[in-house]
Amino acid sequence: MSHLILLFSLFLAPAFADRGGQKSTQNLCSNDVSHKRQKRDWIWNQMHIKEEIDAPLPHHVGKITSSVRNNNAKYIIEGEYANTIFKVEETSGDVYAFERLDREKKAEYELTALIIDRTNNRSLERPSKFIIKVYDINDNAPVFVQKVFNGSVPEMSPVGTSVTKVTAVDADDPTVSGHATVTYEVTTGGEYFTIDDSG
Repeated sequence: MSHLILLFSLFLAPAFADRGGQKSTQNLCSNDVSHKRQKRDWIWNQMHIKEEIDAPLPHHVGKITSSVRNNNAKYIIEGEYANTIFKVEETSGDVYAFERLDREKKAEYELTALIIDRTNNRSLERPSKFIIKVYDINDNAPVFVQKVFNGSVPEMSPVGTSVTKVTAVDADDPTVSGHATVTYEVTTGGEYFTIDDSG
């Protein structure tokens, strides 16, 4: 019987020892997690602005925001059009356009956002690229691709015979419904000729 008790205690000893090891490992892991630096992120509102806004400048575009908490934090933007067309309010992160934009000249702008410590100019967050999209308004009239289109038709041709094809283009955004849609109309000679939507 004494042999059996001794054998049983030998089996239990490693099991209890192993539990103690697990507990200490868990404590170490939880301590490691609590001491790890929290990941910070840029937080974006959608960046867009309508073209040709008929209102006093500057025009509000959007806001860049970081989760960094620092009383000395300062927002900066960089890029080809930073601090000329676009400027950022350094404490709030609000981005403004200081020119009226024309989507037909440039449809989007790529800029870089930074947040720095104003006391030593050290970066508080990794730079992040963002795009400002210019939304289209229907501000362009269709234009014929050439001044004169010549056509001919044999005499006595049946009704519906094709005479010529004309083409006009619209510079507005074709992805916005109706903005770049071209329709045709015969303004003189309509008693003899008709034109369909394909020209």
